[in-house]
Amino acid sequence: MLERIQAQAAAGLYELTRHAREEMAAEAIAEEELLHALASGHVLEDYPTHHRGACCLICGFAISGRPLHLVCTTSLPRLRIITVYESQLPWWVTPTQRRRL
Repeated sequence: MLERIQAQAAAGLYELTRHAREEMAAEAIAEEELLHALASGHVLEDYPTHHRGACCLICGFAISGRPLHLVCTTSLPRLRIITVYESQLPWWVTPTQRRRL
């Protein structure tokens, strides 16, 4: 699954939802950072039966080392990036560990 997502992104076969673009603007995340995070990332959570379609949460790092989380589709011919954000408190203790609320 991850290899296919990374190949789609590398080939430019992806689209950003409006929500993803809004989050990127709000958190000053450049598209190049997003693509680097996808290329270096790993799947944290898989949501194969999500009501909006199969998707997953990927954790990766921008070239600067900034930890980014991306939620994207896993079963469409064209990758759809649903959201992207920097993992941080209060929701995340580390880039890969959720905070228990």
